[in-house]
Amino acid sequence: MTVGVRIATIALIVLTLGLPLVAGAYPGGTPNFQTDAAPFCAGCHSSRQESAFAGAPPGMAAKQLVENKHLAVIRAGQGGYELLTPAQREELIGHIQALDAASTVKLNTLPSAKPGEVVTVTVDVTGGAGPVVGIALVDMAHRTLARPIAGAGWQVVDEPTVLGQDFKEQTEWLHLRPAEAMRNLSFVNVKGIRSDPVAGEWGRAQIVWKLRAPAAPGTYPLVAAYWYGSEKASPLGIIEDPIRGKLLRGGYAGGSGRVLFSDAIGVQVR
Repeated sequence: MTVGVRIATIALIVLTLGLPLVAGAYPGGTPNFQTDAAPFCAGCHSSRQESAFAGAPPGMAAKQLVENKHLAVIRAGQGGYELLTPAQREELIGHIQALDAASTVKLNTLPSAKPGEVVTVTVDVTGGAGPVVGIALVDMAHRTLARPIAGAGWQVVDEPTVLGQDFKEQTEWLHLRPAEAMRNLSFVNVKGIRSDPVAGEWGRAQIVWKLRAPAAPGTYPLVAAYWYGSEKASPLGIIEDPIRGKLLRGGYAGGSGRVLFSDAIGVQVR
């Protein structure tokens, strides 16, 4: 098979599956996937935490960090960013850095539980470029090793409560999953998130889970993972391509997306 044929075949497969040829980071969430998830699914995204690649092959963490995987590409004017002037690129970088600084994820729960006890876990996030962000409960703050919290012995016992930007409950995304399949997911999408780095205004959301503690005594981990986009919050994240005659919207490459972890909590089951 020639190189040209291989490229055409790959393009045909991508178009058939309805996948974009250029990753759009995280602005659209996962509208067609209502299931548990872990951070490995966002391999194109950048990380703000070098510790998220602890023990990985040499050099892997550096390649995945925001400065190298995302901002360096903007500064170089590559991958679509050549449509911006050098001054615009620096302005865009400033907007992105402000948004990253304002984007946080915090997990709260009781420090201990009885075996099999149902406990409440609350995750609060700020920032993020919408319109959609993703939030999950996992067992460790690691991009390549984290699992959904069921792998650590926790059980999600009910549909999580999703409170969006206005702190009104959202059910639309969860209810795309059939009720008979159960909606006790450890991963959710939150719609309607809005951040504005120019005005210094930031998105927010809160997720409340009910978890059943493991049956055996021990210390069990809980970590929140936060998927968010960065460029759509900036006015420079939406520009017109004069050659292709269409708008490029935040995220010329998947590196503009982020995976951020909360601090890990060890819950004592006794």
